[in-house]
Amino acid sequence: MGCAAGVFAAVMAGTTLPTPLYGLYQQQLGFSELTVTLIYAAYAVGVLCCLLLVGDISDTVGRRRVALVGIGCAAASAGCFLLESGLPLLYVGRVFSGFSAGLFTGGATAYVLELAPKGDRARAALVATAANMGGLGLGPVMAGLLSQYAPWPLDLPFVVHLSLMAVSAVVVWWLPETVRDPRGWAAVRARLPVVPAQVTTVFVPAAVTAFVGFSLLGVFTSVSPAFLATDLGVHNRFLVGLIVFSAFAGSLAGQLLVGAVGAARSLATGCWVLVGGMALISLSLAQISLAALVACALVGGVGQGLGLRGAVELVAGAAPDDSRARTVSALFLVAYLGISVPVVGVGLLTQAIGLRAAGLVFAALMAALACAAGTYLARRRPATD
Repeated sequence: MGCAAGVFAAVMAGTTLPTPLYGLYQQQLGFSELTVTLIYAAYAVGVLCCLLLVGDISDTVGRRRVALVGIGCAAASAGCFLLESGLPLLYVGRVFSGFSAGLFTGGATAYVLELAPKGDRARAALVATAANMGGLGLGPVMAGLLSQYAPWPLDLPFVVHLSLMAVSAVVVWWLPETVRDPRGWAAVRARLPVVPAQVTTVFVPAAVTAFVGFSLLGVFTSVSPAFLATDLGVHNRFLVGLIVFSAFAGSLAGQLLVGAVGAARSLATGCWVLVGGMALISLSLAQISLAALVACALVGGVGQGLGLRGAVELVAGAAPDDSRARTVSALFLVAYLGISVPVVGVGLLTQAIGLRAAGLVFAALMAALACAAGTYLARRRPATD
């Protein structure tokens, strides 16, 4: 279980690796903040394509094969950034990164759960979501540190990640397969995610919570580096990476709290905490406050973590064994819609009314959605499995 989680974290780190580097790319290529959000959205497009068409692929051909393909996509993404000579390869690299995340999100979560000792599913759900969010948080820190204090700022982070992918491929090669009687690639069929009927009552509130939480993380990750540089005067890329990491650290803390709060209750609690995060991001934008921005990252991260772990634990626990990856992929499909649509919306608004005003509009809309979701969940709390 631990080795699979480590690989999961390493792959996910690659998906956020470019976050503190976008300023350098803007200086080099001369593109706008809208282009940054579109590059970020290209990643979400890759994820959504995988989740929509082959979200259950590891249920068919096996977890290990799909993990190896996902590692290959992550390596291809790093290669695109290394060979970058303009915007096209940045877009292609982010799409490949999305493919890697889309293949890993459902399949790797199921892999970690299935490699866990019997009777330890709650801890395995924590390990899987912690690997996911921990990897996402470590990406900006690694890139910020290497680009700020080491040579070749736009190359070395991706060289290091390629090395991690080589090690990950070796580790996965030796992991046991957990799918009984996996079939060949010829058996793969593109199928839209379908939530089994017995999972629906759990899935709907879990998906709402995941959407709101991922929306906050998506906008924070894509827009905060520009806000830090242009409004707060923070140009140290390592510091930017640490601030972005604080959101994912908050997520890990929120996931740890689920054990005390309970999976079902954590969904509603996560929504209300996310409202607090939206209030703090509004304060930061209105007052141009670094302290409020960091507080937003931590509080919003806690809300997202509460909701994410509770959602994964409830949905994975309710799903049948032969469609667990497909069901978890459907959950993350909704979550990644939260990452993509609001991010592009903020980018478009930024062109019209400026970054700070666009951020305030986003915060108001997401706070309203979180309030509605929290109220619904408080009245119709799903039962734990």
